[in-house]
Amino acid sequence: MNVKKFTAPTSREALRKVREALGPDAVILSNRPMDGVVEILALANDDAASLAQPAADAPLGMPDLEIEDTYTPSPMMAAPAPRAPAPRQPSPQQMQDAIKARMQAQMEAQREAEAQANMEARMQARAQARPAPGFAPAAPASRPAAAPAAPALDMDRISAMVADAVNSAKANAAAEMSTMMTELRAMRGMMETQLAELSWGSSQQREPHKAAVLREMLAAGFSATLAKMLIEKMPAGRSAEESLRWVRTVLARNISAISNEDALIENGGVFALVGPTGVGKTTSTAKLAARCVMRHGPEKLALITTDAYRIGAHEQLRIYGKILGVMVHSVKDEADLRIALKELRNKHTVLIDTVGVSQRDQMVTEQVAMLQGADADVKRLLCLNSTSTQETLTEVVRAYQGTGLAGAIMTKLDEAASIGNVLDVVIRQKLNLFYVSNGQRVPEDLHLAKPAELVERAFRSKKDVNQFADSDLPMLMAAAGNDGLREVHLG
Repeated sequence: MNVKKFTAPTSREALRKVREALGPDAVILSNRPMDGVVEILALANDDAASLAQPAADAPLGMPDLEIEDTYTPSPMMAAPAPRAPAPRQPSPQQMQDAIKARMQAQMEAQREAEAQANMEARMQARAQARPAPGFAPAAPASRPAAAPAAPALDMDRISAMVADAVNSAKANAAAEMSTMMTELRAMRGMMETQLAELSWGSSQQREPHKAAVLREMLAAGFSATLAKMLIEKMPAGRSAEESLRWVRTVLARNISAISNEDALIENGGVFALVGPTGVGKTTSTAKLAARCVMRHGPEKLALITTDAYRIGAHEQLRIYGKILGVMVHSVKDEADLRIALKELRNKHTVLIDTVGVSQRDQMVTEQVAMLQGADADVKRLLCLNSTSTQETLTEVVRAYQGTGLAGAIMTKLDEAASIGNVLDVVIRQKLNLFYVSNGQRVPEDLHLAKPAELVERAFRSKKDVNQFADSDLPMLMAAAGNDGLREVHLG
């Protein structure tokens, strides 16, 4: 007899091995789990048949297998001492069927034991798990039947938890979407920059005069944004000199300036000079006051100062007023300004010298609101420092603009190395240029703005045009956008 042992993680896998090795008629002798695996002892069908043959020294031929006799005597044949019937000799097929039935019962019992063990393990894991928030823990099985019932579910708490979970999910989704959009914008900007560099590089090779005009404009202080816009609109088929002349003409045409002083001196009104600290508001106010006095006399002019913060600030304007024979009024807030303007409504011209505030200070908004709420048509004139950078001047314009500026005055031209930066801001922000100031003398150093002369001066005082290499121009043009650039009239 050749008994073989098969092991596998599961009973099904072990039976498959038995069928592959011994055939579908193999006899299963035992089936039990051992050390995490299932062990099956099996016997081939031929060996089981030989096992069923009686041995030479065994009268019944089956010394190791007991099979229950299915014979039952009839009650009519009962006797005082009945003789036990002789045991039958089982056939090989009966023995094989008995062994298979026994092994099948063992396998069924094994499967039931495994299922019961799995169910007990799951129930134990559930019992050890922490109860969910908002639910009462289940009562143990050993609790008496008379124990009080668990409290009812707190529906309000459950609803709050669900709402918090939904809000958290929405917040996470919004954050992920914001991050994704930021990455997409960054990728788009990078691709646009690279494409613009390639485009400008090829254009520079085909039309070298554009690179020459670009260098001239950058050296004069104009921004790459304005330069890019003009170069793209530049007529084709012209030389570098003709193209530069065309650019100068377009720049001068786009500088809005008053042709005479009638808009301010002759018509009169209430004008407030605004701007950051140190741009020359008080000096410009004195220069305008002197022009008004020479035209209409001191009795037609009034001066107001709101600068009560700096020590002795109002004294400077009072000295100018004393020289001109004009009374200077000091106000602190909107109510004082409203009263002062009401008292001075018979004056031909009223000039207001405001306190200098940084363009990033919250007081700028308060100052603009005070001038707009003075129950009078107060026209604001913004003083632009010609020595400031384009970024600073742009911030100043956006901070002081409010609902609109009546005009602008370019100050400190005598201190500026180049004026292309301030002209660039005037063009891009569409400011109406009234005067330019080039000194401290009152009233001599105040002149009407002449666009053509200002453009010529910007290109005349330009820096070295060779400071920009050919490899730098594509990058500059790619970085130049159209943000903040309003329409430029080409004429």
